[in-house]
Amino acid sequence: MLDNSFWITGSSRSGKTTRLVTHFCQWIEGRIGSLGDNLGLGTTKRFLDRTQAPAILIFAANDDNRRDFADRLTTAIQGRYPVLAKTPLGFFQDEVLLFWPLLIEQLELKAQFPLRLRPETEQDLATKIWSSRLDKGILQLPGTSEYTRVRRLLDLLQLAAVSGTPIEDIASILKEGMPEQEGNPELWDSMGQMLLEWRHWCLKQGLLTYGIICELYWRYLLPEPRYQQHLQRRYQAIIADDVDEYPAIARNLFDFLLDRGSLGAFTYNRDGQVRLGLNADPNYLAALASRSQVEALPDSVTRSVADELTEIVVPSPVAPQELSIGYEPAITSRLPASVLSIQTTSRAQLLRQTAQVIIDAVKSGQVQPTEIAVIAPGLDAIGRYTLMEILISQGIAVEPLNDQRPLISSPMVRALLSLLALVYPGLGRLLDREAIAEMLVVLSTQQEVFVDSSLQPEPPAPCIDAVRAGLLSDYCYVPDPEQPRLLPVQSFGRWDRIGHRATVAYSEIVQWLEVQREQQQQRLIPSVLAVLDRAIQKFLWNGSHLPYDQLAAIRELMETAQHYWEVDRRLRQMPSEDEGERGRGGEGETLAGYKIVGRAKNAPARNTIAQFIEMLRRGTVTANPYPVRRLPRAAEQAVTLATIFQYRASKCCHRWHFWLDAGSPLWNRGGAAALFGAPLFLKEWSGRPWTEEDKTNADGQRLERILRDLLRRVEERVYLCHSDLAINGSDQDGPLLALVNAAVPLTTEFT
Repeated sequence: MLDNSFWITGSSRSGKTTRLVTHFCQWIEGRIGSLGDNLGLGTTKRFLDRTQAPAILIFAANDDNRRDFADRLTTAIQGRYPVLAKTPLGFFQDEVLLFWPLLIEQLELKAQFPLRLRPETEQDLATKIWSSRLDKGILQLPGTSEYTRVRRLLDLLQLAAVSGTPIEDIASILKEGMPEQEGNPELWDSMGQMLLEWRHWCLKQGLLTYGIICELYWRYLLPEPRYQQHLQRRYQAIIADDVDEYPAIARNLFDFLLDRGSLGAFTYNRDGQVRLGLNADPNYLAALASRSQVEALPDSVTRSVADELTEIVVPSPVAPQELSIGYEPAITSRLPASVLSIQTTSRAQLLRQTAQVIIDAVKSGQVQPTEIAVIAPGLDAIGRYTLMEILISQGIAVEPLNDQRPLISSPMVRALLSLLALVYPGLGRLLDREAIAEMLVVLSTQQEVFVDSSLQPEPPAPCIDAVRAGLLSDYCYVPDPEQPRLLPVQSFGRWDRIGHRATVAYSEIVQWLEVQREQQQQRLIPSVLAVLDRAIQKFLWNGSHLPYDQLAAIRELMETAQHYWEVDRRLRQMPSEDEGERGRGGEGETLAGYKIVGRAKNAPARNTIAQFIEMLRRGTVTANPYPVRRLPRAAEQAVTLATIFQYRASKCCHRWHFWLDAGSPLWNRGGAAALFGAPLFLKEWSGRPWTEEDKTNADGQRLERILRDLLRRVEERVYLCHSDLAINGSDQDGPLLALVNAAVPLTTEFT
């Protein structure tokens, strides 16, 4: 193999990953050549065996990029090397699970196989364990809901873990770095104590969160001599793409391997740093350049809209400069003709006009749907729904990019949860007539109807429409806290008004519910998952092909439910000696508190079902199902709809960009892409309080990176879509307003 490590840096789409693939192939070919020129077939097979091949640790920033990167490496080496790419967090998790016995020995934990908590279950458990403190108002963060307070607290644990900060230091860091208006020393001490108790409780039950996994790796596993021997023997080289998106503790791993003779090849995007503010520390990872041969790749030679715009609106990232507070592009002349603006008064007009421009361009043949991206700083439900409805009605498919919405937003999921409340006793308070009516519509929908004259499917049509469903829920639904039920259709005096088609569909639902209730009473149903599966098979699947978004929602529900009950079984196995720990902090406060709030060994199953339904109804965003994306062919003719963060993280590129809400102030704000207290856990933090001036400067630098990155990802045309008024009626006066006013108005293109 070659004897140099490489640090490959450049802007977006400058060929960094391609160069990384080249180094990978050279290393593999060099290793094959070292075996000798007369390599026989038998030797080749032995070499290609995983135990004989040169072990290379391959990393990518996120899961989507990991799959794409693994495919590129496999294709480049023609399948002659077993490529197994990982994300940093995925690697830490695999290592902690693989070497769990070492951690059991080191931390004196109970000998049980660990169970990783998904984010929604982590949130639910933490809320219940901290319920007494939340009720007493101990955790008082300004201007936040209970859900946000718990989420911020858990995020602090993860920020500390990925930065290599001991959890015991969280309170002191918050005292030093947070301004006085955010909280007082007593609040930070209380938060630190709550996190220590949460970690102790999780480890005692064998439950792992991402934050706990990362802390276990850098603090206990990586320094362990026996693990170091295994790690050094397993990997002789590192391939890491986009290390500007990696957490600080990834450098601990890289330094360890490089110190022991392993080779490394890393790419660094100076316009990237998408996850800065979440769990990445790009400047700390950038120090790896001093240990490698630096390859600075030039920008693309082809002149494009990116080059023209970047020179006008964004300062050079190479030359050091003093950034003004609140950076805004200074436009002194008209932008090139490839940049146009769509300006309206209201946002509703903006959405309609933007959709119409896309429709006209596609139908005139100027551009294909797959070559268009609509990008927004924050995509609300109204904007997403409006754009999708208008475009789909004109035969133009729309593909939301990595769309993460609450699971309860799916009508199918709401219908299935209502069904559970009708099957299991004691859940009647979770139902109302509106939920019953929606359930009847959804469960009676025929998923695929073909017309004789063509093979194109018509839109799904419910056998019970909304009007009939309302009548049935009014006259045939019997609310009851213990056993709500649906009466036969004949209970409605004018049931002849329902119609034959709706009557048959309703009768099937009633009959199915009666069978399930009877089997549940006879204990013939093994679990809630069985009821959900039967309902999906009977009413939703029915031998048809569900649309991708509906299929993804069903998979997400089943995976969430399966994990929820898996955790429930683990918690019911809590040893009885834990009862003695209640006196540590008051009833329901810390370690044994969760038993008091509803999951004791003998708690009825309906309590768990009720908690599961309530968790989803709170709007919890659950983990994505696997696989998290559809096959390429399914989305190849669709317009991409994404937030800035989603688009940049996916490394997309399109001919045309539509920057929605270009005048919004959200363009230079971290928003959901920045966690509470994140700057305090960067290695470069000065140790002084994080002031409003620091925040403004960070926002300005983020805006510069966003503009440089997005402009490198558009090939031909940019539409700046601006409305004077936001969705709430406020004025739109964001940092890109100067760009909007300097762009060519859309009407001039057709004059």
